[in-house]
Amino acid sequence: MNVSMESESASRSREVFKGQQDFLFPCVGHLYQEPVVLVKGAGTAVWDADGKEYLDFFSGILSTSLGHCHPRVVEAISKQTKTLGHTSTLYVNEPQVDAARRLAEITPGNLNKSFFTNSGTEAIDTAIMLACIHTGRSEVIALRSGYHGRSALATNLTGLSDWRPLASSVPNVKHAIAPYPYRCRFGTKCSQACEEGCAQDLEEVILTTTNGKPAAFLVETIQGAGGFIDPPPGYHQKVAEIIRGYGGLFIVDEVQAGFGRTGKWFGIEHWDVVPDIMVMAKGIAGGMPVGATVTTGEIAASWTANTMSTFGGNPICMAAMAEVLKVMQEENVPARAELRGQQLKAGLTALAGEFPWIGDIRGLGLMRAIELVTDPVTKEPDEARTSALMEETKAGGLLVGRAGLRKNVIRFGPSLLVTEDEIKDCLHRFREACIRIGG
Repeated sequence: MNVSMESESASRSREVFKGQQDFLFPCVGHLYQEPVVLVKGAGTAVWDADGKEYLDFFSGILSTSLGHCHPRVVEAISKQTKTLGHTSTLYVNEPQVDAARRLAEITPGNLNKSFFTNSGTEAIDTAIMLACIHTGRSEVIALRSGYHGRSALATNLTGLSDWRPLASSVPNVKHAIAPYPYRCRFGTKCSQACEEGCAQDLEEVILTTTNGKPAAFLVETIQGAGGFIDPPPGYHQKVAEIIRGYGGLFIVDEVQAGFGRTGKWFGIEHWDVVPDIMVMAKGIAGGMPVGATVTTGEIAASWTANTMSTFGGNPICMAAMAEVLKVMQEENVPARAELRGQQLKAGLTALAGEFPWIGDIRGLGLMRAIELVTDPVTKEPDEARTSALMEETKAGGLLVGRAGLRKNVIRFGPSLLVTEDEIKDCLHRFREACIRIGG
């Protein structure tokens, strides 16, 4: 390729990004100083507008659960598009029934009634409204550092200041202390005291900031935007008991942790608790826009007013979801995620031995994160090094995520079909990026 052709190619990404700046809201952000403009994907590989190939270990925020453009999912979408594309929920369509049936096969307990929407945000809104309808109450409690979406209600449920726009407040949402084993508020090491302290804070919030009759308590099983924070062993059992003791429902947000990613079908199964309502999205349909609110027949029957979703449950997305779930079951993705997740964890642990600024390694299955600090003793967050590492991983052709209240967490969430060699490749590229930033 001659210089002029290279220049022409290299300008494509800038041209597309200029179009975004011209025509999209400025709040539509991106991860890097100079954004990646993606144009093609296959499995764990993606290509930008200038032809550079990347190893994708963030999966569109854990959404392309079977990798990019899985051939069976593409075929299911194509076939359905040629048959029936849209109906609205005012009509019955077979792909929606098929998807709901397949979902009921893997959800815990008697959670077998689904309402489909287009996103996790809508699924959260549906869950909160359903809890208020069922209990006849209006106050809801969520966790600090949690993330639940971008509607007025969902941003108020979110406990991260960067994700809460000004003038977005709605009444009757309270926040309890979230477990954070690496930065435990109740001791130098996370222990039973930590899980009991965090759980008891929920009861204190109920008694001091609500009327004592909450409709629900909402939690992510593993906090996503908070930095892949998984709570101590007994936490979810304790808080479920507390909220139910006050007559409220236990709602679990599985938008990021669901569908085999943690080594079980749903993250909450690690804590042996069956929630009253579950919320799902992202990996549920391999990247197609699907949100789901799942509950029991009794709770679902509480909603007697008219409701509908114009695009929720549409045949194309439901055909994709049904095929994704079918592939997931055939491939036993929970077992795959556990196996490959252990490989990823072992590699990151080895890197922590080389680079002392890797302060913590956490997560479950293929939902893993590292937290960067300036000093492993003081645990001072290292936002600058995190920014540098993001740029170096991108330069080395590796895409990962960033998160955390202090913006110092790197997230790994590859396809659930990721191979052993691809994990090795990721760890090699990541180590090279660590070497380049030094320290």
